[in-house]
Amino acid sequence: MQTIVVTVLLLLIGDFLSTFFYHVPEHVFGKFHTLVHHGKNRSFIHYAVLSHNPLVILDGFLGALPYFIFVPYAWKISPTGTILALILGEFHVIWRHASIINWQTPKAIAFCCQLLFITTPERHLQHHQNAQLAYGDIFTFYHVPAIAWMQFLLNLKQKYRQISNR
Repeated sequence: MQTIVVTVLLLLIGDFLSTFFYHVPEHVFGKFHTLVHHGKNRSFIHYAVLSHNPLVILDGFLGALPYFIFVPYAWKISPTGTILALILGEFHVIWRHASIINWQTPKAIAFCCQLLFITTPERHLQHHQNAQLAYGDIFTFYHVPAIAWMQFLLNLKQKYRQISNR
């Protein structure tokens, strides 16, 4: 039971922190993630696997860092759960980018993902096509609060620009 709890918690917490403290702020304040990951004609296969571009590796590391922060704590409770969460998280990164090769998630798996609020490759492709959609790398229920957070950060950025232009 501890293995399952640690696995689920590490994925939930990691996706939350990655979404709200890296991914969304990077879309608002940065250019790094959007250039590396959302530029035209950018495919996961090309940029993550074939390019050997250190910026892509850095972007992936920064997105994964929130998961690794909790590894020492999770490890104390369940090493197996910790390893399983990291493997599932990495598997999900690769799987959600399978849409680039015209992947179609089987209906039964898509239905299970919908019940469990898990992002499918088709949903993640929406994010690549429009960076304002489909937040939550692993869990879809982070989308609505991520949009609210993004709007808050955009307003903050706008206010900062107004103050600095005075």
